[in-house]
Amino acid sequence: KDKKEIEDSLEMVYARFPRLKERRTQIAGTLSGGEQQMLAMGRALMSRPKIILMDEPSMGLSPLLVSEVFDIIREINAAGTTVLVVEQNARKVLSIADRAYVLETGKIVLEGNAADLLNDDSVKKAYLGE
Repeated sequence: KDKKEIEDSLEMVYARFPRLKERRTQIAGTLSGGEQQMLAMGRALMSRPKIILMDEPSMGLSPLLVSEVFDIIREINAAGTTVLVVEQNARKVLSIADRAYVLETGKIVLEGNAADLLNDDSVKKAYLGE
């Protein structure tokens, strides 16, 4: 990539994550958990991928930051990037996903439209605590 492309990509990341622009001179390891998650997403977006894999993006985050991270995931997807999320927060991920696969001990035990799975009685009982 040339310098202009890199600068444009960086500005795109800063537009999506203004907090990162504010903290651009801070050492990454000293950022909060939410800011580190934003940094990881921003780094992934710099190459303008067609697909991004996110492994437990809500782990260790406060409920407020979890909502913010899932809003960002939704925005990334709406902008045309496929997002594959592995997440234990079933309710949250099913609320933003198009399609879902439920795994137990490494095997797919359920699959389908995420909205259908969110409303499925067996899923509610086994994974959503209802």
